[in-house]
Amino acid sequence: MSDKIDVIQTLLEALPYIKKFRNETVVIKYGGSAQSSDELKAKFAQDVVLLHTVGIRPVVVHGGGKSITALLDDLGIESKFVDGQRVTSKAAMRVVEMVLSGEINKEIVALLNSQGAKAVGISGKDANFLEAISKGNGDFGYTGDISHVDSTLLDNMIEDNFVPVIAPIASGGTVGHPGYNINADLAASKVAASINARKILFLTDTPGVLDKDGKLIRTLDLKETEDLKADGTIHGGMVPKVDACLEAVRGGVKKAHIIDGRLEHSLLLEILTNRGVGTCIEF
Repeated sequence: MSDKIDVIQTLLEALPYIKKFRNETVVIKYGGSAQSSDELKAKFAQDVVLLHTVGIRPVVVHGGGKSITALLDDLGIESKFVDGQRVTSKAAMRVVEMVLSGEINKEIVALLNSQGAKAVGISGKDANFLEAISKGNGDFGYTGDISHVDSTLLDNMIEDNFVPVIAPIASGGTVGHPGYNINADLAASKVAASINARKILFLTDTPGVLDKDGKLIRTLDLKETEDLKADGTIHGGMVPKVDACLEAVRGGVKKAHIIDGRLEHSLLLEILTNRGVGTCIEF
C-alpha cells in the first residue's frame, strides 16, 4: 500500500507543472550519452510520449557527431575540427546528411512512434525551414550558421498534434547546393526562439553547470552565467551549451535547462518536479 501512496504523491507533485505547461511548446536537444544506450533511448522516448500525452508539446532536435565521425572513418574520409567545430567538406556533407537525416532521425521517429507518439522526422531542408550561410566565411566548408528560420511547417505540425524530430541540416538557398551541417545545440536554440517555446532542454553528459568545487548550480540568470564564463568556471565543452542557452533566452524562451542525459527520466524529473535535476538559466 505504501508503494501505491508514493506513486500518488509523485503524480500530485507533477500535477501543478502539467497544468502550468499544458499547451506550451518544449524544445529538447537530444544527444550525447542519452543516444548511446538502448535503455536510455527507451526511457527518453517514454518521457517525450508522456509529456505529449499530458498536453505538453515536445519538439526534438538531435545531434549525431559520434556516428558521423565513425562512418567517415569507415569510408576513409578525414574528420577535421577547428575550436571544436567540424569542418565539413563536400564529401563529408553527404555522409552528414546520410547519418543525421537518414539513420539517426528515422531511428528516433520509429522509437517515439513505438511508444504511441505521432512523430515525424524532418530536416531544415524541408520547406526551407532552416536556411544558413557558410560559417567563418567558408573556413568551415559546409558547416553553417543559421541565417533564417521559417517556422510555418513546424507550427503546422505542432498544431496538428505531431511530434517533430529535427535533423540539424539547413538549406543552402540555391539549386544544387548540398546544404549545411549545423551545430545541433545552436539549431535547437534558433528553433526554440522561432516557435516561442516555453522551455528548451539540453541533454548532456554532465549533471549541469558546476561551480569550481564541482557542485551543481541549480539556477542562473544571464549576468551570473556571463560572469562564470568570464572567470573560467564555465569552460571547455560546456561553453557552447551555455551559449546556446543564452541565445534561446535572449530570443524569448523563458527558461533553458542543462540536464544529465545519462540519468533515467531526466526530462520528467526536470520539468515535472519541484527541484528538478539540472541547471536552469533564465532572464
